Amino acid sequence: MRTMKLWYAMALSLILTEVSAQRPTAIEPIPSPQQVAWQQMEFYMFVHFNMNTFNGQEWGYGDTPAQTFNPTQLDTRQWARIAKENGMTGIILTAKHHDGFCLWPSEFTDYSVKNARWKKGKGDVVADLAAACKEYGLKMGVYLSPWDRNHPDYGRPEYITYFRSQLRELLTNYGEVFEVWFDGANGGDGYYGGANEVRKVDKQSYYDWPNTIKIVRELQPKAIVFSDAGPDCRWVGNEDGRAAETTWSPLLRDKVYPGMPEYARQYAKGQENGTHWVPAETDVSIRPGWYYHPNEDDKVKTLQELLDIYYESVGRNTTLLLNFPVDQRGIIHENDERQLKKLTAQLQLDFEEDLVSGRTVTSTKKRGKGARYEANHTTDGDYETYWTTDEGTTSASLTIDFEEPTTFNRFLVQEYIPLGQRVKRWTLEAQIKGEWETIDSQTTIGYKRILRFEDVTATKVRLNILDARSSPLISTIEVYNAPAVVDVPTVRRNKSGEVSLLAPDDEVQIYYTVDGTEPSLQSASYTQPLLVDKPTWIKAIAFDPKTQRLSDVQSVHFDVSHRRWSSELPEAIDENSGSNAVLTQNSLTIDLGEELVLHGFAYTPDQSRYPHGVITNYVLELKSTSKNPNIESNRWRPVAIGEFPNMANNPVRQEIRFNEPHVARFIRFKAKQLVTVGEEPIVAEIDVITE
Repeated sequence: MRTMKLWYAMALSLILTEVSAQRPTAIEPIPSPQQVAWQQMEFYMFVHFNMNTFNGQEWGYGDTPAQTFNPTQLDTRQWARIAKENGMTGIILTAKHHDGFCLWPSEFTDYSVKNARWKKGKGDVVADLAAACKEYGLKMGVYLSPWDRNHPDYGRPEYITYFRSQLRELLTNYGEVFEVWFDGANGGDGYYGGANEVRKVDKQSYYDWPNTIKIVRELQPKAIVFSDAGPDCRWVGNEDGRAAETTWSPLLRDKVYPGMPEYARQYAKGQENGTHWVPAETDVSIRPGWYYHPNEDDKVKTLQELLDIYYESVGRNTTLLLNFPVDQRGIIHENDERQLKKLTAQLQLDFEEDLVSGRTVTSTKKRGKGARYEANHTTDGDYETYWTTDEGTTSASLTIDFEEPTTFNRFLVQEYIPLGQRVKRWTLEAQIKGEWETIDSQTTIGYKRILRFEDVTATKVRLNILDARSSPLISTIEVYNAPAVVDVPTVRRNKSGEVSLLAPDDEVQIYYTVDGTEPSLQSASYTQPLLVDKPTWIKAIAFDPKTQRLSDVQSVHFDVSHRRWSSELPEAIDENSGSNAVLTQNSLTIDLGEELVLHGFAYTPDQSRYPHGVITNYVLELKSTSKNPNIESNRWRPVAIGEFPNMANNPVRQEIRFNEPHVARFIRFKAKQLVTVGEEPIVAEIDVITE
């Protein structure tokens, strides 16, 4: 009998242990396996390449002739190679944008590549990309605009049949598709087969989205469907590349529809009480525009900007869809590839060595007595294993002992999302010289959260879960010590002639020259702004003494400073191309403050994303106060009359050289013609050329 009781007690203990260690209860909503696989893709490429590439627009009207589409070196293998080499996992292509032009030879419209000059109408960009993605082991997605500014039936029931027929073409003929992208822009002015009118639609009902999405489920059951309302992933709410610090994957999906005006403000962050799992996707372009424009060749995002985007998207529980505006050759521009490589190289350095990999982790609370959910699972490198606590426990701590003082500045943590997003509030602490100090306080975690902070040297690090929707499930903890960011210095001059050299990281040193020679570590070290009052070439490099890394050379030329200049429109001479002067009288007069020998002048138009008041034709007049008998004083004399070339398509700084030098103290710039009739002329900057 005693033996029976002992056996029974042991069996009961084993049963209770198994019950207490069984898989935690899922907290609804939870992701589908396809959504988990999509989230694990993390970083993939958007390609905006279509008719807009050739007509210089962002949203084409739909009336540009199909023959206009004519890339000279189209190479989808180049796109795929660049994506693969830089850690991207897929490519989504704008197969049809709002203007209705199709990058595949659609059976249902003449407005497609089958009527383009490219390949004499025999080309198929979607097929080319599908083959390239397969070759490089990438997944392919398609963007199909619901709005079509070309189609005569848009806004009528007949268009929905056309739209769905095109969707079937894309999802049937090109292999597996990982994401179908539906834009929220729907309805407005357009060509519409020659009607040239405004057509509005009911965004909630016109497309009959439930039945449209059934087509995706039928033809591509593994595909994720994107729109403001999902159903599978949602817009992050902006085009800046930044997710909110609090980002929930659950969404009140039934309250959202594509193009919803209040979406970004009310729903983009997701909701703790969301009814459906609809994680956010962060879409942003590597340039100001989504499509290629030559004037943006020097406006590709800097390394620091790209790093901020990565940490504030992938590092805030979203995926990152980084756009590349393929140029008129049909390839990704060299400047764009160069910046992407810089981002990839820096991220490899940032996450080169996990300082807690395989280390012992202790927890204040755990689940049952088994080893299935122990704290050490958070540092074992396996996402499918995790630490958790008993059901209903919503707070606990995890501590990792470095065993010696260790410096770090990155903290990565992941929840096990197949069972739902749980953590609502948490802090990160470090034990520094025996005392615990709070490094950061945060809200959500989700699939992945990455914190950046100043260097911390500590013996221990502690994650405190302060509140959760249910027992927290932490799959991964990683800690890194990222090196300083080394990129070309930013060179700026103000109206006083002071030039500042700026590095993206305080730990980086800057060396420069002002005599035209190449800078080195033996050149002058930058410590404070330089006075540059006369024509000067400044060349600068950044250097990280810890890693011995050097940046490329940054070369910037300055002419005479504007320190002595004056004008009735000071924004035109403040050496800041981000400020504008509106020429209400179509002219601008500048006092240079002294007699100068002028060899020419330069005009910078409005540099905003959608520039206004761009001047194409000009007159420049000079006046002198010199006593030289060979110079006509106190009288305006025209010295340059002409046109700024290609300003409609390339509104960038234009330099005009005179046939011969002129001595003058005053200049008067007159706008004679603009790109857009009826606008007021705008000047961002006027400069002179003195050599």
